[in-house]
Amino acid sequence: MKNHALEGGTVLIRSMTGFGRCRDTVNGRDVTVEIKSVNSRYFDCSVRISRPVAYLEDRVKPYLQQLGVRRGKVDVWITVEDAGGDASRELDEARVWEYLHALRRLRDDFGLRDDISVMTVARNPELFTAKKPEEDPDRDWAELCPVLDRAAAAFLSAREREGESLCRDIRAKLAGIRQAIGRIEALSAECAAQYRERLTQRLREVLAEYRLSPDEGRILTECAVYADKISVDEELVRLRTHLDAMEQVLTGDGAVGRRLDFLLQEINREINTTGSKCSSAPIAALVVDVKCELEKVREQIQNLE
Repeated sequence: MKNHALEGGTVLIRSMTGFGRCRDTVNGRDVTVEIKSVNSRYFDCSVRISRPVAYLEDRVKPYLQQLGVRRGKVDVWITVEDAGGDASRELDEARVWEYLHALRRLRDDFGLRDDISVMTVARNPELFTAKKPEEDPDRDWAELCPVLDRAAAAFLSAREREGESLCRDIRAKLAGIRQAIGRIEALSAECAAQYRERLTQRLREVLAEYRLSPDEGRILTECAVYADKISVDEELVRLRTHLDAMEQVLTGDGAVGRRLDFLLQEINREINTTGSKCSSAPIAALVVDVKCELEKVREQIQNLE
């Protein structure tokens, strides 16, 4: 059987939100397909399909997975209605005889006027049965797929457009976080220099009262201990490494949401450690700004497949 999956190249980064719809007439059948999705941690596919072709329901989920849909709460509605060409109506003779017998009893038992005619009898739809073609799953799937393909194309296109927009926004926020990290690095070096200056000045003032000379070696040792205590070099290196990894993931394709979420957790851990090491008010303010931006990034990542 022909593969009806959409032909294409690389699967772009997608949002988990999308909508696609297509309606067409195929071999006398009016076929409508609607696909929509919202955020979900896993791939949760719900299919509602018309009773005449309900046996095709199990084919829809693998079809979407073949197109690269990996996450999201996906709802699919498929409506198939006869447009007059697939079914014929036949007379149910046994039911007609029963119906005529009942009419004659009404006439005879209750003395009613006899107005039984062809048109009178034909008004009863229960005397006719619809003769439908035999079920053929492969044939019905082949007829459904062209409409399903076009609805899926619109659905995936919507997810890709939103995914591209989300990636642009995330990249812009990551660039702002990089700038903040650079300022934290500069301020951290200034803090160590300022501490040494304050410590030296204070010691000189105290020792001057007792006419003692300051021990420069001791001062250097105290400054080195403090500088090591507040050093965030390792944290900043890891932060930049994780940001580079996020940038790399964003240039990839397919389902990236979980990888980005993991990297974001690592970035949050490093920025929290940075904040706990630094007692400088300007650095604390920058850490808060970075955490606010990371929360915005997290919200955006939750929308990515």
